[in-house]
Amino acid sequence: MSPSKCLLAPLVAAGLLAGAVPAQAEEQRTLRVYNWFDYITPQTLTDFKKDSGVKLIYDIFDTNEALEAKLLTGNSGYDVVVPSNVFLAKQIEAGVFQPLDRSKLPNWQHLDPALMKLIEANDPGNTFAVPYMYGTVLIGFNPEKVKAALGEHAPVDSWDLIFKPENIAKLKQCGVAMLDSPSEILPLALAYLGLDPNSSEPSDYKQAQDLLLKIRPSVTYFHSSKYMADIANGDICVAVGYSGSFSQAANRAREANNGVVVDMRLPKEGAPIWFDMLAIPKNAANAEDAHVFINYLLRPEVIAPISDFVGYPNPNKDATENVSPAIRNNPNLYPTAEAMAKLYTLKPLPRDAERARTRAWTRIKSRT
Repeated sequence: MSPSKCLLAPLVAAGLLAGAVPAQAEEQRTLRVYNWFDYITPQTLTDFKKDSGVKLIYDIFDTNEALEAKLLTGNSGYDVVVPSNVFLAKQIEAGVFQPLDRSKLPNWQHLDPALMKLIEANDPGNTFAVPYMYGTVLIGFNPEKVKAALGEHAPVDSWDLIFKPENIAKLKQCGVAMLDSPSEILPLALAYLGLDPNSSEPSDYKQAQDLLLKIRPSVTYFHSSKYMADIANGDICVAVGYSGSFSQAANRAREANNGVVVDMRLPKEGAPIWFDMLAIPKNAANAEDAHVFINYLLRPEVIAPISDFVGYPNPNKDATENVSPAIRNNPNLYPTAEAMAKLYTLKPLPRDAERARTRAWTRIKSRT
């Protein structure tokens, strides 16, 4: 979800499209991909172009809502898109995607059957999409600044850090960011209150709204990508974001040698688990090469370096041993069995509940 899921992808796309253009360029196959920001290695795109001879147009987004707005127009202009599983379910119902042709995806055999079974809740029969990465929404933080604000025993492993007004008020001075995503933040508030994170009751969203309005004065901003650079630079000290985002931010801080340390915790109370999915829009102009691209990403030797780069686990059972130990052995990225039991998937909401959630989010952001 990044998703970490900012600056590399546009540069990569520009690099792929720049340079000398062969005389037969007008006949070259073109594939248009729309993916989350900073969610693939530059080398992967370069290697795919060499391997396939396909010209890539690679664009990025940073919220599911932005992707959905394009898809629901009926003419997204893309051949491969990467929705998260809960949005995928709604989009399948709306007839947005075309079924995948398994005969063109021989590398399907590498996918983890247990994870594929989980995804069937959103895509029955795994008909329309292939999982790319998965992760959780959790807490990223600057240990030194959090300790200065809350002391040695700051509850960094609990949602109390965020949802208790007395805690977040002390963190306000060093900066707190949250995802600009009602479909992910409001379920966190519901679960914290002991309510169903997939509640269909408008009254439950009122309770979640009230909780978030109490802490709203201490939230610096809502954004689904800005927090990565800001926490790596020390401009904020806490963020609620995607698990791999904080792995990337920690790497950036180390590379910059700026003295900033970025850590993360999967809260003990649990969190949403999500899957980002590769799908082909119904009106894709190049479904043939869309299958070629998806099949390429299903190669274990291709997907493992992407996990290392983006900091997220992938669903490829034959790639795990090639993922960096720093990622595959980190329980905040690859949850333990005990933690997995407390994670929950998010589901599409009925229309009335969706409206209640949207109204609540508008009031939270506008502080009314």
